[in-house]
Amino acid sequence: MATTTTTTAKPRKLRAKPHDRRKHLGGSDAAAVMGLSPWTTPVQLWMEKTGRAPERKPDPMRERVLKRGKKLEPIVLAMVVDKLRERGVDVELVARNRRYSDPTYPFLNVEIDFELVITGVLTINGEDIRFDREEVNGDCKTVTGFARKKWGDEDTEDVPIEYAAQFMTGLGVTGRDFCLVAALIGLDDVAIYWVKRDDETLAAMWPKLVDFWHEHVLADVAPDPLKYSDITALYPLDNGRTVEATPEVAEAAREHRRLGLEMDALKARRDMLQLTLGEYMADFKTLTVDGRPVYTLASFEDTSIDTTALRRDHPDWAALYARGGTVRALRPNKNFRG
Repeated sequence: MATTTTTTAKPRKLRAKPHDRRKHLGGSDAAAVMGLSPWTTPVQLWMEKTGRAPERKPDPMRERVLKRGKKLEPIVLAMVVDKLRERGVDVELVARNRRYSDPTYPFLNVEIDFELVITGVLTINGEDIRFDREEVNGDCKTVTGFARKKWGDEDTEDVPIEYAAQFMTGLGVTGRDFCLVAALIGLDDVAIYWVKRDDETLAAMWPKLVDFWHEHVLADVAPDPLKYSDITALYPLDNGRTVEATPEVAEAAREHRRLGLEMDALKARRDMLQLTLGEYMADFKTLTVDGRPVYTLASFEDTSIDTTALRRDHPDWAALYARGGTVRALRPNKNFRG
């Protein structure tokens, strides 16, 4: 593979117009290329970029979340500017939602949520950093629920790694040194994080991004699968034929079957223990061991949809939300014991 590095040339500023995500790699794609994304594997990204990904049905909940995030961006930005000014620095907003492309590899282009010019001293990672009319990238994130645990202390670089890859890509394309991350926590507080440009990290990322685009997207060659779901995505239909295992694959089949049988036995044992605990607790709510609570058997309201009744009484509604298609499942032969 040829050596590929980021460039110090000025990035190209792109006009604000509709863009086809299949024709470029953006900052949010970087984590997937690196195998760091919790949502998208390299194979899934390749399928999206090459037009192979199945068309997704609209997800009303996801759409609401995205729209809410867009609506909150101006509010979050105003909160960030106020917070920075309270810390004694001068802040100037210079742009919002501007898109840039790498001058050497134009298929690498990113959209920056907001851009600031900062003058003053700020503490980042416990170190005082002086900014002298320095342009910084900015990104807004909404942090709720369990996701909050993935974020570290404010005024550090401790952001989720999948986001760090996105922000670092933005720094690589724009050539800037800092990305300010505005994380909305709750309704009235925004935490500020900083991702600092790291040329060693960028030198490792850029060849992988370029290789993914040239050797996989343009060459139309799938990357190596990372998950079992990648296999069924690449090969959704079987060909009806039989293949003989190599010694290595035969051993994998034996071990997979052995683990499956062990898991079945463990589940049966766990179910038996659950019965023992339930019989003993009866209508008691809490079980203690040495005076300390170890289990609860609490009552709570549970609501579910009776799909059988829905299909019977309102078949048109059920059909509207039904999802179907061909699937492949890996199942052992009932006579194969490993």
